[in-house]
Amino acid sequence: MTIQVKYKNIEKTFSGSLEDVWLSVNRFFAEFLPSFEIANKLTLNVDLQELVRDCENIIALADEGPYLMVPRNRLTDNETLALLLLATYVGCKLGKLGSDAVSKEELLLKLGKDSKITSTRLGELVKSEVAAKTADDKYRITTFGIVQMQKEMLPRIKAKIKA
Repeated sequence: MTIQVKYKNIEKTFSGSLEDVWLSVNRFFAEFLPSFEIANKLTLNVDLQELVRDCENIIALADEGPYLMVPRNRLTDNETLALLLLATYVGCKLGKLGSDAVSKEELLLKLGKDSKITSTRLGELVKSEVAAKTADDKYRITTFGIVQMQKEMLPRIKAKIKA
């Protein structure tokens, strides 16, 4: 992908993958347009490369779908569900999965708990805005959820793995 941006006497051309071009264009606006920089400070953004690094040895993607690489007995139900939603998001963004949303039934199977527990935990994740229910009754992680996971949950999970 190639994008050419011209602003007043400044002209820039960005080439590369969709993700790289998007990040470069955003950096361009942040550097040259102060209002974009101010707005950027209030905008939740996900750096996919950083997210993938943060998830290394925690999630994995296979042709069959996303997997958790952490022993289930080390995770809470909410951590497991949030990680499954995060893995699905990453898989979709990397082009390995067709959607960033997962059905309750798929989550129920991966969690390995009964329907009532799964529904309760998903409700908690939705209430805390880590997850959202889609129009077709599936669940996806929110941008806020991804940022929260990177700040709080992933470091906690990494500490559990080391213990």
